[in-house]
Amino acid sequence: MRSVRQRRILVALTLGMATIAVGTSSRIAAQDHSQGTQNPAVHHGPAKDRARIVLAQALSQMDGAHLKATLVEVDYGPGEASPPHSHPCPVIGYVLEGAIRTKVEGAPEAVYKVGETFYEAANRVHEISANASFTEPARLLAYFICDHDAPLSSAVPESESKGGK
Repeated sequence: MRSVRQRRILVALTLGMATIAVGTSSRIAAQDHSQGTQNPAVHHGPAKDRARIVLAQALSQMDGAHLKATLVEVDYGPGEASPPHSHPCPVIGYVLEGAIRTKVEGAPEAVYKVGETFYEAANRVHEISANASFTEPARLLAYFICDHDAPLSSAVPESESKGGK
């Protein structure tokens, strides 16, 4: 049987991922409607055909009495990047447009494309967060699962981002 804390975390994750799915589907459907087209990616069949798990990730222990979910849309112009930073909470990223190049401390560099997700553990140095293209924009949703109030991002001195702590 799940603890109250585990149930609250599960509810927060479910609501966040549902928000991502509904927002993406609504945006696609709205674009299709305005252009007078029918997108085959928008399913009108049974519910079981419309939902898929795009990420499942165990989380570190959190204070279930103070959970807060925050969804942030991040836009990168062609060639843009964020300076090294960290997040005090776990983050799930979902690429909405373009491709995102990312590297988190202890993990290899990766490029994520439209529809792909990634996970960042709390308090890890985010060494690279950038648009993978120098000609096209990129956009992602960052879903933060926090159990305390803190700024969602903190700058990291250059020496720490290169392993010189």
